[in-house]
Amino acid sequence: MANGFIIPIYNHHETIAATVTSLLPYQLPVIIVDDGSDHLTKAVLAKLPALSDLIHLITLPQNGGKGAAVSAGIRYAAGYGLSHVLQIDADGQHNMDDIPEFWQLSALYPSALISGQPIYDNSMPLGRRLGRQITHFWVHIETLSLAIKDSMLGLRIYPVAPTVALLDSVRLGQRMDFDIEIMVRLYWQQVPVKFIPTRVIYPRGGRSHFKMLRDNWLITKMHTRLFFGMLKRAPELLCRKWSHN
Repeated sequence: MANGFIIPIYNHHETIAATVTSLLPYQLPVIIVDDGSDHLTKAVLAKLPALSDLIHLITLPQNGGKGAAVSAGIRYAAGYGLSHVLQIDADGQHNMDDIPEFWQLSALYPSALISGQPIYDNSMPLGRRLGRQITHFWVHIETLSLAIKDSMLGLRIYPVAPTVALLDSVRLGQRMDFDIEIMVRLYWQQVPVKFIPTRVIYPRGGRSHFKMLRDNWLITKMHTRLFFGMLKRAPELLCRKWSHN
């Protein structure tokens, strides 16, 4: 296995240096994808490659959304020869102490998508909590399974080859709908999904890029697409479910 990290970033100048520094002891490539950030963030990013020759900075010409940034990072990882990449957010929400467990499980199941199953404290806004429950409900319908325990957390290890194949075959949502859709579609492609419980916080004063009207509309359209996609795959999904019982 050839492993690495992907960090999509859009205007998180306060936390990105600490996030990157915490990953350097793993001695793995760190692919940072700047999704059209502001000048303050670009100034911080410009200094990071000097910390290590393992840091790779990709700059997108304009903000295309988290999905666009992660997709660019995964394609770069494929060209660099990586077989697995751990996506981690730049805003300090994710528990870095769990990273070794992610790599260990990925080594045991190299064909699988390894995802965090978030454990939240009281810092999580109520609206976000309710939104997650609604998405969980629809994902269970779209997969005809309870196998996907969480589809929204951006702490996950992608097997690069099947992920690039999926990116080449269908246009996925490019913003907050991306994490959900790519997990469901990889599941449809029979990529196993494994979960690790991990603590997630909403840092005080943290900046969210979730746009209530725009992103909820995009997520609604995505669930509509996935629902109709499930209907034509229903016999296959049900056979798959029954074969595992």
